[in-house]
Amino acid sequence: MTSRLLRCSLPCILLAAPVARAAELNIVEQAGEGGVALLVILGLSILFLAVAIERLLHLRARHIVPAGLVDEVLPLCVSGQFAVAAEHVAGQDSTLARIIAFVAEHHQMDYARVSAGAGDIASLELRRHQQKFYALAIVATVAPIVGLLGTVLGMIEAFHVIAFADGMGNPALLAGGISKALVNTAGGLSVALPALGTYHFLKHRTALLALALEQDVNRLLRASFPPRTDKHDLQMVRHAH
Repeated sequence: MTSRLLRCSLPCILLAAPVARAAELNIVEQAGEGGVALLVILGLSILFLAVAIERLLHLRARHIVPAGLVDEVLPLCVSGQFAVAAEHVAGQDSTLARIIAFVAEHHQMDYARVSAGAGDIASLELRRHQQKFYALAIVATVAPIVGLLGTVLGMIEAFHVIAFADGMGNPALLAGGISKALVNTAGGLSVALPALGTYHFLKHRTALLALALEQDVNRLLRASFPPRTDKHDLQMVRHAH
């Protein structure tokens, strides 16, 4: 009985040994043989990391709508001390501070012009912030296409080798070539997925900051132009999408 079990299990053991060795995949070695396409994907990954880190550091509330800033200048605007309000925000590097300075400088103009000017400042700076991480969308689109192109070229090369190397008698030659080619697709997707996720995360953050900015600017305009702000609230969130 024991000898029969050994005879039955011996082929399984012999088949499992090559599979176990194949499972020990050397990613670095495979990546080194990925070709030019993988170098392009590597460049795209560097671009992705640079843009993502820069935007995560600079696309923050303190650079767009600092918490509590509008509450600090509202009493000044209500009492007509616009010059003091402008001095309070002088030197502050934020979109809200620049809007407060604009409103304080042009408080003698009518509401419609001041509101339009504040909206232009907000929409321009929000678009500038969004344009800075648009490269992430490009990476998310281009990386998988480059990977697919590398895979197709790699498979063409693999079949070309098979055609002149009696590959039908050596399936490992074909399998190895296809495996190297598919590394390009894996590399492209590995870069595209986090780039796409980061792009939508930053886009969502921009929309949230735009909403907060809109609320604070409307409060500022109501305080500066109390008779005429009931029906003319500033709307600029559409520029963040």
